[in-house]
Amino acid sequence: MGSDVSSRTFTRDDRQRYREKMQRSLDALATMLAEDTFSFPRRQMGLEIELNLVDDAMRPAMANSEVLEKIDDPSYTLELGQQNLEINVPPRELAGGEMLGLEEELRQSLDNADAKAHDVGANLAMIGVLPTLRERHFDRKWLSEAPRYALLNDTIFKARGEEMVLRMEGPAMPGKGPEKLLSYAESILPEAACTSVQLHLQVEPTHFAAHWNAAQCLAGVQVAIAANSAFLLGKALWHETRIPLFEQATDTRPDELKNQGVRPRVWFGERWITSIFDLFEENVRYFPSLLPETDDEDPLEVLEAGGAPRLSELRLHNGTIWRWNRPVYDVVDGVPHLRVENRVLPAGPTVLDTMANAAFFYGAQRALTSQERPLWTQMSFQAAEENLYTGARHGMHAQLYWPGIGWIPPDELVLRRLLPMAHEGLRDCGVSDEARERYLGVIEQRCLARRTGSSWQRETVALLEERGMSRDAALSGMLKRYMELMHAGEPVHTWHVG
Repeated sequence: MGSDVSSRTFTRDDRQRYREKMQRSLDALATMLAEDTFSFPRRQMGLEIELNLVDDAMRPAMANSEVLEKIDDPSYTLELGQQNLEINVPPRELAGGEMLGLEEELRQSLDNADAKAHDVGANLAMIGVLPTLRERHFDRKWLSEAPRYALLNDTIFKARGEEMVLRMEGPAMPGKGPEKLLSYAESILPEAACTSVQLHLQVEPTHFAAHWNAAQCLAGVQVAIAANSAFLLGKALWHETRIPLFEQATDTRPDELKNQGVRPRVWFGERWITSIFDLFEENVRYFPSLLPETDDEDPLEVLEAGGAPRLSELRLHNGTIWRWNRPVYDVVDGVPHLRVENRVLPAGPTVLDTMANAAFFYGAQRALTSQERPLWTQMSFQAAEENLYTGARHGMHAQLYWPGIGWIPPDELVLRRLLPMAHEGLRDCGVSDEARERYLGVIEQRCLARRTGSSWQRETVALLEERGMSRDAALSGMLKRYMELMHAGEPVHTWHVG
């Protein structure tokens, strides 16, 4: 939800006007799709990384405004919690050696930002869920200062009508039983505990459905082999705890609406699609507005005059529905385009791991869209959804369903089937051999080692506890070592425990 909104209270008239504007926006979008008015000069990728701030004792550092001022770089922005920042990487071509250049630029940018953060006693951490967060950090006072966050918080709780419940249970730690979490929150700040990498890919309108469907097929594999969110509020939970946490932290539904089958705002979806229009139309049809802010644009009049409408209301509404693979409509320099935003990946552990995850996604997605018989015609949508939750819960120990194979561990599925496809897809995208081999080589070695950021976190904490540390001390010790290795930059499959 990147748009600024006013802090005023919305009226019934505001909501009715907003609803009417969204319908006109849908009509304009349908016309644009029918007339093929979208730009697609070349395949471009984009990247966003959400970051945590910690002090030297590894506790959350509630200092994002001060750090942002020190960094003084428009690529960095505030995020929901005062311990959060986000870096937005300008889009660039996927072809050639662009990914190699992006890796180097990203590494330098993060190192520079981290050095600036030290001036106010903070350090940047790339990790899916910060393991040293505690319930006191979910107090409403720790929301970032931008008015939109307080307004979003109040609107969600007004819709829900009661406190937020966080409830989950994870796979057992080595030599121990499963751990359970039951906690309550009176703000949406548990959402700020979820720090992710968001991958963007610009696609042709006629190919959008295939790319979105392919991304849905890959979601469970992605989280299983890239899990990096092992602990929440002192408990060892899912390998990618960020998945259930984000769903629960933004849920506007009390139990009664859940029981009626009302759809959640963090959503995998419920069907394969045939057009990007399906997703925007579902958003308007199923979800009431949280932030009914309108502007003066008439999108149909702009379109009739030969312009590209901003569709501000439709885009703002889309930003308050957190699909794991989200459709994006955007206008750059007066030219409209469409993107798939892949949201399932956690931040970290290293820049190299992040780039490897991106290369695997882009390559495998491209290969799946090029198959003569699409994969999504061979598996149910529910199977893809179950893969997401199974992969998130168990990581490399999951059993995923894949057409033509049946049930298979994610590492074996990648090595046998998806890694060769990813190589093929990156070749088709024109990615250089050097970049392709570098990043997919990391994925191959990670699967052979069966080591993710999450498995390293769990094993390290277990070892520190065996040596007599309390859980809190073990989590702080683990995070300190994690950040040393994160800065060293070697991929997570090379990290040793002990």
